[in-house]
Amino acid sequence: MAKPLTKSQIVTSIADTVGLTKTQAAQALDALTALAYKHAKSSFTIPGLGKLVLVHRKARMGRNPATGAAMKIPAKRVVKFRVAKAAKDAILGK
Repeated sequence: MAKPLTKSQIVTSIADTVGLTKTQAAQALDALTALAYKHAKSSFTIPGLGKLVLVHRKARMGRNPATGAAMKIPAKRVVKFRVAKAAKDAILGK
């Protein structure tokens, strides 16, 4: 399996593709990230890639895998990323 791209590799690729400097591409990437963090509570969509959503999980009973004892898992909020259909089709093929 290939290694994932680093931030500098992503910035270089964006800069070359769009015709920006690496500094401008890094600022654009940082701005997109900050915008996603700010608006994730009400869901943040990147068209063609996916959506960040805030999900509320209910309290539930679970098991400690080491002892087998039942334990209560409290309710919590989690952030999930839902991949867009266009991204799935592009990556996996139809």
